[in-house]
Amino acid sequence: MLPLDEDDQSVPPRSNRESEGSLRGRLPPLSMLRAFEAVGRTGSMRRAAEDIGVSHTVVSRHVRNLESWLGQKLVQSSPRGATLTAAGETLFRATCEAFKSIAKTAIQLRVDTRARVLRVCCMPGLAARWLAPRLTAMRNALPDVDINLRALDYGAGNSNIDADLIIGFGDVANLPSGAKPLIRPRMFPVVSPEWLAKNDVPPTLQHLLGSDLIHEESYEQWAAWLEAAGVAINRPLSGIRLGDASMGFDAALAGQGIALTTRLMVAKDMDAGHLIELFDTDIRLGGYFLEAREDGKNRSDVERFRSWLVEALNEDR
Repeated sequence: MLPLDEDDQSVPPRSNRESEGSLRGRLPPLSMLRAFEAVGRTGSMRRAAEDIGVSHTVVSRHVRNLESWLGQKLVQSSPRGATLTAAGETLFRATCEAFKSIAKTAIQLRVDTRARVLRVCCMPGLAARWLAPRLTAMRNALPDVDINLRALDYGAGNSNIDADLIIGFGDVANLPSGAKPLIRPRMFPVVSPEWLAKNDVPPTLQHLLGSDLIHEESYEQWAAWLEAAGVAINRPLSGIRLGDASMGFDAALAGQGIALTTRLMVAKDMDAGHLIELFDTDIRLGGYFLEAREDGKNRSDVERFRSWLVEALNEDR
């Protein structure tokens, strides 16, 4: 530890933040608290002095000054050492918690400055259903990189997202500049066995219009899929709209209706019989793409992640 300055009773300069909840006059000087914490922890003025690298007299003076500042007796000294009073125990617990919090934050900040971090932003459905079960494989592919994965809906028209890599979804013919296509998954309707037990299987694609369709934020995806399937939409689509694809999958699993999905999202659920595909179709609406930050930072790590991602997607396909 760095030694306390025996004569350091200076007051830190005022800052712009002092106008909001200044601690001036309410917080004892740190040098006093540090000496007091060492005494409470070691049970001795002399051992406390050795612990923080100052003289015995300095520790004793800091404790006396703290008692004077608080107007409370904090430490009882005897030939056998130093013991805390009831008030001292109360302050000691608070001081320990505060110092632990500062130490924890300082350690994390030091780690963050040394670590190589790759910030990846991904569509919520793919992040939750496909990437999350592959975290170990992701770490094994980049063992020297801390990957910060966030789920965020990102279409081809969005911008200003703070990330090194973005896995988005959109029209493959109109991708952002520099984005690389990844995969165009087949999209199809699925239901749970529980839903089928309570409802008739729609005899044709046209009959989907009268079924319990599960939508995401809008009706656009189902409308585009039905149009691609050759269904004449003769009435406005309706039904509950959910926040993202992952919520739609959960609703379908719970027997709430028919959801549009891909094998990337629900392969395990389908293989286990929890979801059943309706009809035999081959419709692809857009595709996933990978967009790297233009400034070129973490270029090597970005390329390593891209290589792992392409290989893993091809294996699944």
